[in-house]
Amino acid sequence: MMALSCFSLSRWWSMGALMGALGALSACAPTTRVILLPEPQGVATAVEVKTAAGSQTLTKPYQSAEVRKDGQVRVVQVDPLRVMERYGAMLAEAPDVEERFLLYFETGGTLLTAQSQATVPTILERARARKGGEILVIGHTDRAGSLEDNDGLSARRAQAIRDLLLAQGFDAERIEAIGRGERAPLVPTDDDIAEPRNRRVEILVR
Repeated sequence: MMALSCFSLSRWWSMGALMGALGALSACAPTTRVILLPEPQGVATAVEVKTAAGSQTLTKPYQSAEVRKDGQVRVVQVDPLRVMERYGAMLAEAPDVEERFLLYFETGGTLLTAQSQATVPTILERARARKGGEILVIGHTDRAGSLEDNDGLSARRAQAIRDLLLAQGFDAERIEAIGRGERAPLVPTDDDIAEPRNRRVEILVR
């Protein structure tokens, strides 16, 4: 059976800190409770709660899995207000979850698509709203062209977006740009295939 504790909140980014705080509690009911918290921008997440007696998967925000003494897992929907009332102080101490954005390029170069250009102000807004507000830009390509050429193109794409953010006044010391070439496709393809969804940069705001 899984190790039992009083309570855990799942976004997994905060699990370590929360479990550490909860470990100090000694007078708790002999069950585990896992609550799935919502992610920014409505990103879908899930967590499986598994014991020797069975398992349940949480797929909706504020679903709670309650593990009984016999190992049975019961899923219930909880009130977000009650979660905040009971665990708000603990959640306030958790680090901000990083946000991820994708920007796409026209073929063969560093020109963003029109839709991606319109996303840039939102990225800047989110980064400026954070403590620290660091941005990591990761450039990618599709598999059209040679590996060497794509390495260079992905680095130029990442640098172009870094330059774009700098031109909007963002602090140069808080932006890092790297290229991954064709090594991490969003959509796996055969070699020499031009796939628009792989012509991208990933932007992590943290």
